[in-house]
Amino acid sequence: MVITAFQHPFSLCFESIFSYIVVIEMVEQLSVMRNIPKADLVEALGPNLETERELAPLTSYGTGGPAAYFIVAETADEIVRAVTGAKRLGIPFFLIGGGSNLLVSDSGFDGLIIRVGVKGLKLIGSTEIEAGAGEDLQSLVEFAATNSLTGLEFAAGIWGSVGGAICGNAGAFGGEIGQIVRELTLITGQGDTRTVGPDYCEFDYRHSILKESAEIIISARFGLQPGNADAISKRIEEILTLRKERHPVDQKSAGCVFRNIPDATQPHGKLAAGKLLDEAGVKGLSVGDATVSRKHANIIVNTGNATSKDIRQLADIMKQRVLEKFGLELREEVVQVGEF
Repeated sequence: MVITAFQHPFSLCFESIFSYIVVIEMVEQLSVMRNIPKADLVEALGPNLETERELAPLTSYGTGGPAAYFIVAETADEIVRAVTGAKRLGIPFFLIGGGSNLLVSDSGFDGLIIRVGVKGLKLIGSTEIEAGAGEDLQSLVEFAATNSLTGLEFAAGIWGSVGGAICGNAGAFGGEIGQIVRELTLITGQGDTRTVGPDYCEFDYRHSILKESAEIIISARFGLQPGNADAISKRIEEILTLRKERHPVDQKSAGCVFRNIPDATQPHGKLAAGKLLDEAGVKGLSVGDATVSRKHANIIVNTGNATSKDIRQLADIMKQRVLEKFGLELREEVVQVGEF
């Protein structure tokens, strides 16, 4: 398969950084038809089509090879055009946003990468915000603070896009994005646009139905509460300070590698994977330039010229250490793209 999750889906514990990654089709890896005339490709996929686009700069790990074809889609119509065109031409395709939990093969992706670039932030009434799915999550947090709206402070410092945060129900410090979603605009698998409420998403821990459906988030509306601007800013700064103390925020990483384990006896109902990994002694372990952070045992950092293969192998070692010591198998949620 060309588009897969790690054998046991890799997740982002406490801080959950999700890019907007939607697997539309799980197809067998076949060489893309390189003999399709460029004019036909542009007509089918869009005028901004690029070829052999390097993907490493678009991922938070900074690893991976090029995409055979790449396009940024800034409107719903552009997304529909790229998706339907790829289907018609038989080209494997994959959607990304912030690239913050994406592990691209060192050989790249022999297909079309569609980057969701739907932007925009708008205040609706006095307590709701509408945001494009491709908008940076931090821009949404700052917009809410500027308008003295509380309820998004927990997301301060979470990397990635708004659409990705919704798709994976990103959360931290006891809050989750699904708690404040009021309405979503989606593109269906048939290319139609429709609006749904939060119940449709079936939000759960780092999960929503949108991870499994063939629907693409275009925009979202969030419901917040009036707050004190100074108090909101203070809480955001507190959270950012905590992240800097606990996480290697100045290094290339995808945040926490493994999902916390549901446990009603633990704070926030989860047993921290980082605690298990720390007790398993993984801090400082390395494969090439991929290293387990000494600040946080559940984070792999690229300290120089790590490859995606290095990161994959190190994640396997970490998981095996916990399995051997505790008899527990950690689950990942980083998505692999390409051949490994």
